[in-house]
Amino acid sequence: MGKRRINPVDGMSAVRAVISGQAAREPHDSTFAMAVRYLLEALSELRPGNTVEVRVPPLGATQCIEGPTHRRGTPPNVVEMDAETWFDLAVGEIEWADAAASGRLRASGNRADISECLPLVAN
Repeated sequence: MGKRRINPVDGMSAVRAVISGQAAREPHDSTFAMAVRYLLEALSELRPGNTVEVRVPPLGATQCIEGPTHRRGTPPNVVEMDAETWFDLAVGEIEWADAAASGRLRASGNRADISECLPLVAN
């Protein structure tokens, strides 16, 4: 696992600010962006590996889950969603199945369901 870029105290502070409504749930909001990136880092720390790539454009991406390693091109297991969906999943405001059914996330590959890892933070 790589070194954390966001101090955990600052990251959790940003998460709490978003949950409480003190920060806008918009990618251009610096507090929201920090919270989203911190939660991506938390996922890769909780479930290290390179089998699944979680993409949250334009704010970030991470690889997680142990298993077959992917090195070039598009990984076989990809999860992609907008920042608000990622935040909502990571803090338990929505369930994986609901987000998938509504089209808020796209998951491809037989290992791309990361629902067992979520939520990362109790809301």
